[in-house]
Amino acid sequence: MELRKKILDEAHTSMFTMHPGSNKMYQDLKQKFWWTRMKREIAKYVSECDVCQRVKADHLKPAGMLQPLALPAWKWDDIHMDFIMGLLHTQKGYDSIWVIIDRFTKFAHFIPVKNRYQKSLEMAPFEALYGRRCRTPLNWSEPGERVTFGPDLVTQAEEQVKSILANLKRAQSRQKSYSDKRRRPLAFEKDDHVYLRVSPMKGVHRFGVKGKLAPRYVVAYQLELPPHLAAVHDVFHVSQLKKCLRVPKEVVDTSQIQIEPDLTYEEHPIKILDQKQRSTRRRTINFYKVQWSNHSEEEAT
Repeated sequence: MELRKKILDEAHTSMFTMHPGSNKMYQDLKQKFWWTRMKREIAKYVSECDVCQRVKADHLKPAGMLQPLALPAWKWDDIHMDFIMGLLHTQKGYDSIWVIIDRFTKFAHFIPVKNRYQKSLEMAPFEALYGRRCRTPLNWSEPGERVTFGPDLVTQAEEQVKSILANLKRAQSRQKSYSDKRRRPLAFEKDDHVYLRVSPMKGVHRFGVKGKLAPRYVVAYQLELPPHLAAVHDVFHVSQLKKCLRVPKEVVDTSQIQIEPDLTYEEHPIKILDQKQRSTRRRTINFYKVQWSNHSEEEAT
């Protein structure tokens, strides 16, 4: 058993191997070694490697199935609220718009609303709210339109509500099916260890090239975040988490990486290691090999 561990360590973590995947590692080892359930053991070893879990990108679908909100039962029982900010100042000094939308009818207040057809309602917001089409000079008197009073008005409104609910359920089901095709279910138990997704922000333009070994995940955490992440909100969507299959015994120092509240961190160039020139017909382009903060010279790009 100890010999197998040494073979796996040498084939995966030595300076000559650079953490290969399970398939490549198996193809390399089977030429000289063999033991029972060898391929399964190699796959388990690679999946539990702490460096691979923190560095390598996921090739799976994003985690978390769509969870639709409960449908409202009546008009204005449930509303959405939002702000449109950063607009030009008006003469009275306004620079934002407060938007309140009825989730049932999709009708909006406090802003001029375009009375356009809503696919999820299969009618216009004005028609869903008031039970009739909005009158314009083009359709001031619709054929067959009649004035309804008393009990007939209540019955007509109830029938319209049933129709709208059926349309919303179909639209919600259709949206969920489209979303879930691109996602996978993932659940965590209490006291599980997970990796938290972070994103690097380069200090200068790097032609869109992401460093292969740029850490996409920080070390495994429990429910309580470490002190240097105290400014980060401790509730995350499941797509931001990755299950830790083996709790690493090694202590990884992340105190030098300043994680921002939006889960990003900045990287700055600290040294130019090499320089090359490429000439074209019209100009000469300089290329630099740069070592970035939080990375070694071997990880320069």
